[in-house]
Amino acid sequence: MYVDGQQYATSVDYYHQAQSIAAAVPQYTEQQAADMEWLPLGVWAVTRKDGTDSNMVLQLAVNKDGIVAGTYYNETTKTTIDLEGSVDKETQRVAWHPVDGKNDHIVFETGLFNLTEDSTTALVHFGADRTQEIVLVRLDQPKDQPAAEAQGRPGEF
Repeated sequence: MYVDGQQYATSVDYYHQAQSIAAAVPQYTEQQAADMEWLPLGVWAVTRKDGTDSNMVLQLAVNKDGIVAGTYYNETTKTTIDLEGSVDKETQRVAWHPVDGKNDHIVFETGLFNLTEDSTTALVHFGADRTQEIVLVRLDQPKDQPAAEAQGRPGEF
């Protein structure tokens, strides 16, 4: 992995860093989770870097402690997967992973600033030896829905 033309980390080290950020979610009770205030980061169509069509949607929110939660939905397979992760406050890297118990090795990541843009790239690590760049395209909120209703709570579509 290179940053500004300089090697930052090997691909294996970079994956393990992203995995650590995604896993840095403290344990909390159901009541604590219900009391958390979430800031919606957005809803995005997910495409391959060279793609134009998308059958995948990603929704993310963050709380004041830097915990990230959301959902991934695949229209083709009609599959919804809950996501969780965190923001590394020093590097501003955001990493999240599925919490379905089957895909723990998959880690998504991007920069926090990138999630304020209408279109951005992100990385999907399918383990330490395979990484793919994806594009996130922000989906507009329906005009007849207030923002809070359109975004919902993390884990809801």
